[in-house]
Amino acid sequence: MSIASLEKPRRRRRSPEEARREAVDAARALLLSGGPNAVTLSAVAADIGVTHANLIHHFGSAAGLQSALMGSMVADLSKALDTAVARLRTDEGAPLELVNAVFDAFAEGGAGRLAAWIALSGDLSHLEPVRAAVGDLVEAIAEKMGDDGEARERIGSAVLFIALSAFGEALIGPPLRNMLDQPDDAGRKVVAGLLPRFLARHD
Repeated sequence: MSIASLEKPRRRRRSPEEARREAVDAARALLLSGGPNAVTLSAVAADIGVTHANLIHHFGSAAGLQSALMGSMVADLSKALDTAVARLRTDEGAPLELVNAVFDAFAEGGAGRLAAWIALSGDLSHLEPVRAAVGDLVEAIAEKMGDDGEARERIGSAVLFIALSAFGEALIGPPLRNMLDQPDDAGRKVVAGLLPRFLARHD
């Protein structure tokens, strides 16, 4: 057997953008399969075939990688919300569609558990992507509802209500529903049913 055949395969060269994208995709898969504790630089590096030092170069730290992952999840959430927000004023089913988009991102997408992990770590700067998404959602709804001071206050309350409920559902929803003998979509329907009350003008 030749010396050349014993050499380790060369790592595939990637552009910085490709390396970051592949790392974030691998981190998301690890998050969904093993939770936030599974999202480590070493695990992601092994998954995509790069060195630990290479990921440090791209993200700075595990927290930086988690922040990038949260940003990716928030971007997906924003896309999912586009259609839901557009229908909010004209379709009776729109409130549930909007709620489902947020709840799906925080639960099935893993953003709720990741956000809780980041918050508990104490470095809230890595939640900045969430701040941006919340602001965008308020702006989008305000554009549809009419942007005056009173509307903006109501919209802020509605978004807070949806987001807090989605985080709660992602973290403890299934066992809590079981305790109360409630169906899987109970929380979503409660939020969707109350949402018009937040957005209604009070004369």
